[in-house]
Amino acid sequence: MAGVLTVPAAGPLPGPGSLPGPLPSPGPRPGPGHSSGPRPGTGPALSRIAVVGGGPGGLYAAALLKRLDPAREVTVWERNAPSDTFGFGVVLSDETLGGIRDADPVVYEALRRDLVRWDDIDVVHRGHRTTSTGHGFAALGRRRLLEILHARCTDLGVRLRFRTEAPPADVLAAGHDLVVAADGVHSRTREAHAAHFGPRITTHRCRYIWLAADFAFDAFRFEIAETEYGVMQLHAYPYEAGASTVIVEMREEVWRAAGFDELDEAESTVRCAKIFAEALGGRELRSHHSAWTAFRTVVNERWSYGNTVLIGDAAHTAHFSIGSGTKLAVEDALALARSLRDHPAPDEALAAYEAERRPVVASTQRAATASLQWFEELAGHVDRPPRRFAFDLLTRSRRVTHANLRLRDPVLTAAVEADFGCPPGTPPMFTPFRLRGLTLRNRILVSPMDMYVAEDGVPGDFHLVHLGSRALGGPGLVMTEMVCVSPGGRITPGCTGLWTDEQAAAWARITAFTHAQAPGTAIGVQLGHSGRKGSTRRMWEGIDQPLPEGNWPLVAASPLPYRTGVNQTPRALDRAGLAAVREEFTAAARRAARSGFDLLELHCAHGYLLSGFLSPLTNHRTDEYGGDLEGRLRFPLEVFDAVREVWPEERPMTVRVSATDWAEGGTSDEEAVAIARAFAEHGADAIDVSTGQVVPEETPAYGRSYQTPYADRIRNAVGVPVIAVGAISSWDDVNSLLLAGRADLCALARPHLYDPHWTLHAAVEQGYQGPAAPWPAPYRAGNRPPPTGRRG
Repeated sequence: MAGVLTVPAAGPLPGPGSLPGPLPSPGPRPGPGHSSGPRPGTGPALSRIAVVGGGPGGLYAAALLKRLDPAREVTVWERNAPSDTFGFGVVLSDETLGGIRDADPVVYEALRRDLVRWDDIDVVHRGHRTTSTGHGFAALGRRRLLEILHARCTDLGVRLRFRTEAPPADVLAAGHDLVVAADGVHSRTREAHAAHFGPRITTHRCRYIWLAADFAFDAFRFEIAETEYGVMQLHAYPYEAGASTVIVEMREEVWRAAGFDELDEAESTVRCAKIFAEALGGRELRSHHSAWTAFRTVVNERWSYGNTVLIGDAAHTAHFSIGSGTKLAVEDALALARSLRDHPAPDEALAAYEAERRPVVASTQRAATASLQWFEELAGHVDRPPRRFAFDLLTRSRRVTHANLRLRDPVLTAAVEADFGCPPGTPPMFTPFRLRGLTLRNRILVSPMDMYVAEDGVPGDFHLVHLGSRALGGPGLVMTEMVCVSPGGRITPGCTGLWTDEQAAAWARITAFTHAQAPGTAIGVQLGHSGRKGSTRRMWEGIDQPLPEGNWPLVAASPLPYRTGVNQTPRALDRAGLAAVREEFTAAARRAARSGFDLLELHCAHGYLLSGFLSPLTNHRTDEYGGDLEGRLRFPLEVFDAVREVWPEERPMTVRVSATDWAEGGTSDEEAVAIARAFAEHGADAIDVSTGQVVPEETPAYGRSYQTPYADRIRNAVGVPVIAVGAISSWDDVNSLLLAGRADLCALARPHLYDPHWTLHAAVEQGYQGPAAPWPAPYRAGNRPPPTGRRG
């Protein structure tokens, strides 16, 4: 969905000189460089304002700023003609229209007369059309939107200078009190002050083209074409009674294989119409200055420099598949005007504008990136059954979730649940799952979490209470922290181990408690070796910092310290060392089996010993255990095979991997899939897909469920069950991931620290009382929220 116009509800604008709506606390000012450079005009008047760019964001900003003070001079520079536009239609939701109505009734009334409305989304895949309803869209032509804003600006006295290049950025800044740069993704203003704005621009892997059809689709339509060249997709929606926007998108390699790189605009338009002839009913497509392009995500460290401020695509971009480009630009305009109204000092106003908008934009960009990546990986999704595929598409950005879709479209959601195998009245997370001889009663895992409170590797009362309380909280599986296979394989002196029979007996006490007091909850052990990340202080004493005394020697794939100048240089394992470590793992696995664990996970992630062999950043060996991926896999697979041989046949084994190092030159997406495939071929029953923590210079893209796309990719490429981890914090997210086919199990860590009974409470909140979430008999009186306030 491209170009969604929205304005937050801030009350009506009764007349010039008034801009209603509360302003959130401005929060901290942006980082260094914000107030450097030319200073804005003193006082709140800002008598001369320049707006660079005559798109919706720039026009809206000009109108609002002129209304704040009708006496000020506001000029818009636009290089194109008034009728020139890119794209064809603009989609608006009912919520969006409500914001426009409240913020500017004049604009709303002008829009309302031209809107076309619909509620449905059609997903067409392999001849099957799945329709989802209840989404509430409205649209109009982008050209018409510009006409409305042109008229609004003209009525207010804004000077519109079309077919005119704006003066250079420094000239504008010197001659005006404020410069609003709304000049798009290729912003010249931003580039002129790039050293201060700090732009980071990422070009993505799909090519797309904006086209139009001279008829109106009756729904927002996504259609998939599986061609001899690869997978292509169509995004289409009506924007007026007899016209629709049509966007055709595909991976770069598919675009080249299909020969689009050699076709001109007209030839591309004809070719797209032929590929999607069924969707178009044999009709032609038309273009208007249409060109194939790759989407670019723009992020800036700062949005203002002196008296120049960025809005819209000049400051940030969000992929068209979630329809937020124009939406964000217009919201920027409103926030900027409100900040300038409420803050006497212009530099404070610009800081307040950025503080208000940056978190909103960051959230939108995370959702847009998730959506963009889903379409980039479309070929990995197409084998899903039609309704599951549609559900996956609808929830791709994580903004539409299982619970949300149940409200919008209960019929489709119920059908997807039935396809998944949910018994009546059972949420997806409470459906059982089988791994080898172990059936988990639900899909929730308590993720491994290092506690660092053991004495000589022996788990004590703390571990009994910690793991036991979480077992009583209802998950399908509780995992130990990383249990180390040798004293030299510990991370800290407080790590647990399984290198002695005393440790095994202590673990047996914990597994016995779990099985007796939380029947139906399984308990698993994660075996690992710290490698080069060992001999450090406990987390709260200084994470990754060496011990002040009593350090032990480290071993690793290569003699590379974790942090140069901080951590010690490990010894590269020779053949004897490799054999010794392999035996440590098998001895620990035998003890784990005798201790009563139901599942064993081999830790090959997070930069510990086995992970250090897998990553090219940490394995620089020149023997058969290094080099290409086959060599780097050799030792971890040897350890896996040795452990699998001594681990009871009926009990499952999983492997945790880091699917990306979040660092240049690290494990690639293709290598992550190959690593998972290799372990699956050697008998791994599931892959626990984590990321990062391999090198300290990593730059993770944190966010809600941020690691799940890696699990999704591995699940669909390899066909092996996967465990998803990483900022999964709500039962709604769990249900969404499971139903969409992105994961088979979900592991949660911090939520279980916050609430040991997270799973039971999730059942209560969803009204579920079935066998997958039984309350322990002593706790049954608490299986509903207690009365609060004066209720009793």
